[in-house]
Amino acid sequence: MRLEQLKAFLAVAETGSFQQAALRCGVTQSTVSRQIQSLESDLGMSLFHRSTQAKLTVAGDRLLPRVRKICQEWANATQELGELRAGKQPELCVAAIHSLCAYSLPPVLQQFCQDYPEVQLRVTALGSDRALKVLRDGLVDLAIVMNNRFVASSPEIVVEVLYDEPIKLLMAADHPLAGCDAVPWADLARYPQVVFKDGYGMQRLVQEQFTRRGTPLRAALELNTPDAFRGVVRQGDMLALLPESALIEAYDDPALAIRPIAPDANAALTDPPLTRQVVMVTTSDRLQIPPIRHFYNLILSQLPQRIRQHPLAATTPLIPSPSSLA
Repeated sequence: MRLEQLKAFLAVAETGSFQQAALRCGVTQSTVSRQIQSLESDLGMSLFHRSTQAKLTVAGDRLLPRVRKICQEWANATQELGELRAGKQPELCVAAIHSLCAYSLPPVLQQFCQDYPEVQLRVTALGSDRALKVLRDGLVDLAIVMNNRFVASSPEIVVEVLYDEPIKLLMAADHPLAGCDAVPWADLARYPQVVFKDGYGMQRLVQEQFTRRGTPLRAALELNTPDAFRGVVRQGDMLALLPESALIEAYDDPALAIRPIAPDANAALTDPPLTRQVVMVTTSDRLQIPPIRHFYNLILSQLPQRIRQHPLAATTPLIPSPSSLA
């Protein structure tokens, strides 16, 4: 059973004429006759009484409302897909890591809203693992997350590296380690740590760093927002390893201190500094939709530049990846 057969059946039923049905369908009368005969053969029943006027049989009368619904649903589907192809969609959903939502992302969001005022933009701050899950589940169209081995899990996933971001140590201004220009890992490991909750890429990165050095991580508390980290660290001897973008407000807080991590004493001189890599993730089919493609291009062209232009970049540069400059 084919859609052309159903359309021919509906045209004959509504016009009462094979000739008129052929005109409506834009085909020859013989083509309509063959389509009806083929449909009747598939169903094993006659659908019309062939006389001066094509009248529905009992089977045809039963079939007619069903065919109307099928053809209407097909018309609705093709209209919706046509609108999607033309860039007409009611909303665009984005998941992004918390620090980007607070500082670097808003100007890009405003630009998109100006460019596509008819599309409602929905942005949710999530940890990287959760953001990737809702992307795979089809709940968001695009995610901006910390890169890790779980990102590119299937061939339809598109990953674009945006920049590399330094990770530094946050502590109270009167903490014993605040007197260091750079804090050695051995000293850092002596104090309790405030870490991101399970499901956040930063928690996994910090745990891997301690594990690689054979040092236990003294995780005393799990949090998930920069405000909460600052509030807890300000009160005592707990430390937190955080990305640069999560430390912006901490630089202006006299009760807090921020220090880089010193290279391991036995590490090679070329050992890179501790960083996290921020990537944009979507799927290849979503990039065919104009508003999503436009948002993707805005992020690709503007976000790394806005990160580099932040006032902190003069002393603590965020490192753009080569692909983000292409």
